[in-house]
Amino acid sequence: MGLVKIDDELHEQVRRASTVMCRSINAQAEFWMKIGRLAEANPTLSFNDIVQRELALASEAEGEGDARAAA
Repeated sequence: MGLVKIDDELHEQVRRASTVMCRSINAQAEFWMKIGRLAEANPTLSFNDIVQRELALASEAEGEGDARAAA
């Protein structure tokens, strides 16, 4: 784990967003970084498309974990 230096104004935006989204400041920044990385890698996908895809992947991974636990 490392530290990331960000502009004070961006930090304030992250702080405000984290309050609204009921996330920690770190979790909000991580969410934005992950979505931004996925958006750059998939420029034809909308924000909603990216979130839906990530939810589907998480559900698949959770299902695989359930299958392993039952075995």
